[in-house]
Amino acid sequence: MLELINNFLSGKVLIVLIVGLGGYFTVRSRFVQLRHFPRMFGVFREAITQKTGQVSSFQALMLSLAGRVGAGNIAGVGLAVTLGGPGAVFWMWVTALIGMSSSFFECSLGQLYKRSEGNGLYRGGPAYYIQHGLGKRGWGMLFSVLLLLTFGFAFNGLQSHAVTHSLNDAFGLPTQYTGLALAVLLGLVFLGGIKRIAAVADLLVPVKTLAYIGVTLFVIIVQIEHVPAMLLTIVKSAFGLDPAFGGLIGSAIVMGVKRGVFANEAGLGSAPNVAAVAEVKHPIEQGVVQAFSVFLDTFVICTCTALLILLSGFYTPGFEGDGIALTQNSLAAVVGEWGRVFVSVALSLFVFTSILYNYYLGENSLHFLWGKNRAVLMTYRVVVLGLIYWGSVQNLETVFAFADITMTLLAFVNLIALALLFKVGLRLMRDYDNQVKAGIANPVFDPRQFADLDLDPQAWPVRSGVDSAPASLPHNAAVQR
Repeated sequence: MLELINNFLSGKVLIVLIVGLGGYFTVRSRFVQLRHFPRMFGVFREAITQKTGQVSSFQALMLSLAGRVGAGNIAGVGLAVTLGGPGAVFWMWVTALIGMSSSFFECSLGQLYKRSEGNGLYRGGPAYYIQHGLGKRGWGMLFSVLLLLTFGFAFNGLQSHAVTHSLNDAFGLPTQYTGLALAVLLGLVFLGGIKRIAAVADLLVPVKTLAYIGVTLFVIIVQIEHVPAMLLTIVKSAFGLDPAFGGLIGSAIVMGVKRGVFANEAGLGSAPNVAAVAEVKHPIEQGVVQAFSVFLDTFVICTCTALLILLSGFYTPGFEGDGIALTQNSLAAVVGEWGRVFVSVALSLFVFTSILYNYYLGENSLHFLWGKNRAVLMTYRVVVLGLIYWGSVQNLETVFAFADITMTLLAFVNLIALALLFKVGLRLMRDYDNQVKAGIANPVFDPRQFADLDLDPQAWPVRSGVDSAPASLPHNAAVQR
C-alpha cells in the first residue's frame, strides 16, 4: 500500500508540482537563476570573507550544502542511473535548473519573515512565512509536523543505515558499533546548538565536497575522450532516442525528478530553515546563495557521480544492486580497490553533516510548535540519537517509503504557500534588482518600504543611512512597478 501511494505521489504529483510551479516561477521572474548566475559567485566570495558575531551567510550556505550534499549524491544518483538509465541524469539537470528559482524564492521568503531570538540568532522557514505571510498558523504547524517526521526522524535513520552498512562492506566494521560511535559524535555536536552545528558544517563541508569532486574529476579526466559521447548519450536517452535505453524514457523522467529533488531539495521547504539563520543586508542575498547551492549540488556533484558511473565501464543496462555498490564498484574499476574505501569514507562525511542538517530542521519545527521548551528539545535529541542507532542495525525499506510520502506532502504544502506568496517574492526581487540597476553594489533592505507585511522589527531594524521610499509612493509601489 505504501508503495502504491508513494508511486502516485512522487511519480505523478511531485513531478507536476516541482516542474510545473518551478517553471512558472522561472518564467515570471524572467529566469532569475540565470540573470543572477554571475552574481552567485560574487555573493559566494563575499560570504567567505564575512566576519560577524552571528551565523554568517557562508556558514548558512555550508549548512544547506551539508543537507543537500548527502547520500543522495552517491546512492541517489546510482539508483537513478540503475532504474532510469543515463537519461535520468538529464532530468535531474532540468529539475535542478527550474528548482534553482524555487529555492531562490523560498529562501528569500525564509529570510524576509525570520524571527529574532536575540544574541544574533534567528529562526525562520516555511512555517514562519506561512504564519506571518499568509496568516495560517495551522497550516504552518502541519508543515512543521511533516518536516519533523521526514527530516528530523525518518531521514536520520536512513542516513545512518547507509553509512554504517557502507563501512561494514568496506572495512567489515560491525554496524552496531559504528552506529553507536556515530550517535555519540553527533550528540556532542547537537549540544552546542545551531552555532556549533554551523561551525562543524563550515569545517567539514568544503573538505568532503572538494575531496569527492577531486577524485571523480580524476576519473573523468582519465576518460576525457569519452566524455562528449557520454554527454550525448545522456541527452539522447532522456528522450528515448538511444536504442540501448529507449524503453526507459518513462523511468528516466520519474527517477530523474525524484532523485533530483531528493538530492537538491529545491522546493521542499527544508533549505529556507537554514537560510533564515544568516545575517544579511537583504533577504535576496540568501536567495541567490541558496540557488547557487542547488547548482553546486546537482550540476557539479551529482554530475560528477553520474559520469564516474557511466565512464567506468562497470555499469551496464539492467545492473542489479544498490546505488552505493554501483558507485563503489565504478570507482574501483578505474582506480583499484581503494576506490571502495574512498566512497565509504566520503559517504561517512556526507552523512554526518547531513544528519546535523536534518537534526536542525527537526529542532526548528519543534521550536515553531512549542517554543523554547527544554524538556521537548532534550526528548527530541534522545529520540534522534536512538533512531540513528536503530537505523544502523535495521532494514528501513518501509521507513524509506514512508519518508518519500511525507517528503512529497511537504513539497505540496510548501509549493502552494510559495505560489500564494509569489507576489511578495517578486516585490522583494524587484527591490533588489532596482538597487543593482542603480549601481548599488550591496543592496540593503529597507523595512519601511514593506511596512504592510508582518515582519519582525528586531530581525529587520531600520538601518542608519538608508533612505525610505518617497511618502507619495504607496507601500505596494514595487508591485505596481
